[in-house]
Amino acid sequence: MSSSFMLVVVLVCINVASKAEGSRAFFVFGDSLVDNGNNNFLATSARADNPPYGIDYPNHRATGRFSNGYNIPDIISQEIRAESTMAYLDPLLNGEKLLVGANFASAGVGILNDTGYQFVNILRMYRQLELFESYQCRVANLIGEEAKTRLVNNGLVFMSVGCNDFVNNYYLMPLSARRIQYPNLEDYCHLLISEYKKILHKIYDLGARRVLVMGAGPLGCVPAMLASWSNDGNCATELQKAASIFNQQLVEMIKDLNQEIGSDAFIAVNTKRMQHDFIDNPQDYGFETSKVACCGQGTYNGVGICTEASHLCNDRTKYAFWDAFHPSEKANRIIVRTMLSGNHEYMTPMNLSSILRLDAAALDGTRT
Repeated sequence: MSSSFMLVVVLVCINVASKAEGSRAFFVFGDSLVDNGNNNFLATSARADNPPYGIDYPNHRATGRFSNGYNIPDIISQEIRAESTMAYLDPLLNGEKLLVGANFASAGVGILNDTGYQFVNILRMYRQLELFESYQCRVANLIGEEAKTRLVNNGLVFMSVGCNDFVNNYYLMPLSARRIQYPNLEDYCHLLISEYKKILHKIYDLGARRVLVMGAGPLGCVPAMLASWSNDGNCATELQKAASIFNQQLVEMIKDLNQEIGSDAFIAVNTKRMQHDFIDNPQDYGFETSKVACCGQGTYNGVGICTEASHLCNDRTKYAFWDAFHPSEKANRIIVRTMLSGNHEYMTPMNLSSILRLDAAALDGTRT
């Protein structure tokens, strides 16, 4: 092997390693609120790879995001001055692109393995964590074991899971198997939180040291639930109660978990409270409605899925919800803005801006 070829190889390796040291990786796990297109590569009905999804994305194409444009992880990436994470199943995710991080989320999943069974082939949470291990092996081969460990330890993790355990499991039908098993809602929430804690323990064991954990959103206020549960246009009380109980237990679990490990590794994100700001007062945020979805059909455009045959609004910035379940890009931007600056009612124990400052200072300290 020639010395010139060896020099090129060494220079490439140095360049890749320096990129790993100079950027913060971002890892995303969870459901359709944060899926960047993994389900495009799976045989499942839980997909968003057809128009009008992506109508306001830069290339105006459906990417697999359940949004008219950017979703929450995309906007967080913009705030940390990074590229959007690619879906881990995307064959184009390789080489230096791995250093940006990866998105393992899959629409339809829940905390429980039986959640979303109707979608058949989705990446359940245990599988997402297995793929995270696979990702780490690939990165170690690229930049070495020590650099890989630093990349993961210094990375930011975002997790959104739990909503489907209610809307696509417990409340999927009047007498679901889980409702029969757990007639008391608090007991069911306790099951979810205990299983969620196992997931968070596992991701910590895999090297994650800063994890944003999104709670359940305003389940009773999304257009799909207004259409099927509400008689008067007000948020469905039972589903709102479920989200509140889950979120309260989640905050307590995260406090306990942080005490166990001796650091504020996990941050509770109260997305229910964040969304209620603009659901309760849509005009204050420039929305015309927080009840009717931009894309859909039936009451509140909340019946069925968003397709090319659906009613489609002309101005997506006037709608808090893009489809029957998911916020519009504008609403996602409001959510992320609140993550950055919100007080303890929104983010516990600290907001995203505080996290970024603390972590940047700590990283600078290790380099000096």
